[in-house]
Amino acid sequence: MRTPLFRLSVLVCCLAALTARPAAAKVFDPTVFTLKNGMTVVVVENHRAPIVSHMVWYKVGAADEPAGKTGLAHLLEHLMFKGTPTVPAGRFSRLIAEKGGVDNAMTSRDFTAYFQHIAAEHLPLAMRLEADRMAHLKLAEKDFRSEREVVREERLQRTDNDPGAMLSERLAMALWMNHPYARPVGGFDSEIRGLTRADALAFHKRWYAPGNAILFVAGDVTPAWVRELAEATFGRIPGKAAPPRVRPPLEAPPADIRVALAAPTVRQAEWRRVTVAPSCGTADGKTVAAFDVLAEILGGGTTSRLYRSLVLERKLAIGVAAGHSGMALGPGTFSIAATPMPGHTAEEIDRAVGAEIAAVAQAGVSADELARVKDRLLAERVFARDDLFAAPQALAQALATGCTLAAVEDFADDVAALSPADIEKAARTVAGPSAQAILTPAEATP
Repeated sequence: MRTPLFRLSVLVCCLAALTARPAAAKVFDPTVFTLKNGMTVVVVENHRAPIVSHMVWYKVGAADEPAGKTGLAHLLEHLMFKGTPTVPAGRFSRLIAEKGGVDNAMTSRDFTAYFQHIAAEHLPLAMRLEADRMAHLKLAEKDFRSEREVVREERLQRTDNDPGAMLSERLAMALWMNHPYARPVGGFDSEIRGLTRADALAFHKRWYAPGNAILFVAGDVTPAWVRELAEATFGRIPGKAAPPRVRPPLEAPPADIRVALAAPTVRQAEWRRVTVAPSCGTADGKTVAAFDVLAEILGGGTTSRLYRSLVLERKLAIGVAAGHSGMALGPGTFSIAATPMPGHTAEEIDRAVGAEIAAVAQAGVSADELARVKDRLLAERVFARDDLFAAPQALAQALATGCTLAAVEDFADDVAALSPADIEKAARTVAGPSAQAILTPAEATP
């Protein structure tokens, strides 16, 4: 999935209107301020409905875990629901649900985020609860051990018993090698078993502080009201310096890497190709945008080159897609995935995809093709503002991964400035060494 882009339906008339207006118009137009303790607050007003999306993003993820303690960031995400001296375990989510809201959390390689979607009148409750567990997490040994088993079971169900997820994990390890991004977000079971309550508390103390967090509020609010609430809740927590985050340079693979997995539960073969690509943490906005546009040209729906060639014309694949993940503190990735048509092999897919990439790298794209893709991506960007989750998530992920709000707001300018030569250059990068994965059915062992 391309991180900076949002899939929303658009009308042809809107596309025409978009091409006529200046690309420099802001999309989210956030209000940003910083509390005295160092916490960044971002507000996006949207008064179409009396609801809010309230999110707290911590600038820490699986890539920040100590060596030998994979799964710690994800485990702490679970443990944050185990209560405080004033809010017992389980009470957090019940309080939100009683007010008609929903809450959840997520962990990635670069960040951990917690969010609530709730009626605007209950924003003070959400903010009070989130600030409380930032400062006063209570972690009993029995609760820690119980949740550690939950995380182990989650890994068993979502990864160990899912051939597709297992292949993704092995593919990441092959691509990233000794880079922190090679660590699975869910952790390795052997290391999860060794995690202790002291590990969790130390991780929380090190990373969960106002100066290492970003508060996002989008919806039926005003910046003045959000500032008042933030100062009365998060603002009371003492500040401290944010820990440094290290993302070493990647040692690029000297040759293509192949990962293969066969399992009896697989009914349909899969093929994947991943290449290291620029991110907003490693390159300028225009360079990153070129890979977003290239992904759209190659595999952005039924009008893309790969879909027309592999699915409609040559009948090699049932489906195909491409994407660029460009929001990362370290390097990003460019991915292509396809489902081979029965009777055709992954090797055929590999050759066909390679030929399409080479065609862009060598012959380029026409001005008309590039213009159509630009219009589509920019239109998606405009309509993204109406999504109360997409708006704060795009801005939050930018800041949590070391990017800037300008990188999000200026995306339209960066896309508009791209030339066919920029797309050709991106394609030449994608045509280089890659990590590929093949998942195939296998007969069950007697």
